[in-house]
Amino acid sequence: MAAPGFRHQGTQNPAGGARRLLCCLLALVLTIVVIVGLVILIFWLIVRPKPIDYYVDGASVHDFNISSSDALNATLDLTLVADNHRNHRVSVYYDDFEVTVWYDDNMIAFNNVDPFYQPKRNETRLDVHPLAKSTPLLNSVAKDLKHDRSSGKVELEVRVRSRIRFKVGLAKTKHYTLHAYCPVVVKFSSATNFDRVYCDVDI
Repeated sequence: MAAPGFRHQGTQNPAGGARRLLCCLLALVLTIVVIVGLVILIFWLIVRPKPIDYYVDGASVHDFNISSSDALNATLDLTLVADNHRNHRVSVYYDDFEVTVWYDDNMIAFNNVDPFYQPKRNETRLDVHPLAKSTPLLNSVAKDLKHDRSSGKVELEVRVRSRIRFKVGLAKTKHYTLHAYCPVVVKFSSATNFDRVYCDVDI
C-alpha cells in the first residue's frame, strides 16, 4: 500500500518528441518540394517557353588600321537580331548587354548596349558598333589580320553576353545569363550581299 500523499507521475521521453518533430519537418519539406514541382510543371504546360533566336543580319568594318607597334584601330557595324517570335506569353528584360568581337582567341573590339525590354512575339534589331581602339595584338595575330585585309575579308566571332529576366503576366524570374556565339565573315570592301548568320544561344 502506497504511503499517504504519494502520487505516481508518468515520465516523458525527450528522444521520442525529437523524432516526432523531425518527422513533421521532413513532411513539411516534402510537401513544399511537391508543391513547387507542381507549380513549375503547371507553368511549363501553360507557358511552354521557347528558346530565343539570335542572328547577325549585317556586318561591316571601317577605319581599319594596324599601327607599326601592332595595335589595331577599327570600328565594326553590326546588326544583331533578337527573335522572341516563338514565345506567345514570355517577354524578356535585358538588364545588361555586352557585345565582343574575337579574332581566333583574341578579343579585338567590344561595345555595351543600354538595357532594354523585349515584348512577347517580338523581333528586336540592334545596331551595335564594337570599337577597337589601340588594341594590342600579338605579332602573329597582326600578321594574320594584315593578310586577311589584303584578301578583302576577315573571319570573326561575335559574342553576346547578357543578364536577362523572363516575365510572364506579372511574374518575373530571377536573373539568367545568356550567351550567343555568331561566326561572321566581314568584307572590307562592302556590306552588301551579307548572308544572315544564325548564332548558337545558351542560357
